[in-house]
Amino acid sequence: MNRRLLFLLPVLVFAGLAGAFWVGRPRDPRRVPSALIDKPVPSFALAPLIDGKPGLATADLATGKPALVNFFASWCGPCRVEHPILMRLQRDGVALQGIAWKDAPDDARKFLRDLGDPFQRVGIDRDNRAGIDWGVYGVPETYVVDGKGVIRFRHAGPLTPEIVRDVVMPLLAGGKP
Repeated sequence: MNRRLLFLLPVLVFAGLAGAFWVGRPRDPRRVPSALIDKPVPSFALAPLIDGKPGLATADLATGKPALVNFFASWCGPCRVEHPILMRLQRDGVALQGIAWKDAPDDARKFLRDLGDPFQRVGIDRDNRAGIDWGVYGVPETYVVDGKGVIRFRHAGPLTPEIVRDVVMPLLAGGKP
């Protein structure tokens, strides 16, 4: 009986752990929770990426008007996929602020030159200091910031027309998704 118990014990422990991991797994990996929701934007100040266009700092996000803050990189494939959506938002008058994340400045400038620059301000976060403070896991990531500089929403991954329609636009209008 003791030998049988010794044989079954590792199997039971493995089954228990596997069950716990299965139940606790995230349902949608893009919906990683952010500890910054309903909190002020972290304190940061980024140098400008593009000559003649301002960089981005905390104070630029407490203007009385809501804004989108988009972390992007030239080496990011999904950033290219979402870029037409950002361009459309810019044409529709949405205040877009960009942060080039962990990217070489020349490469990020070429990315925006080739695909279009939808941003009012673009800062460069080459060393990931701002990204760490914002809790960025990877790019693209987009944040909705209200006019008081409070983060209201975070989306990891490329924006889709549905996310923009159902979540982003209602938040920018001052409502709830």
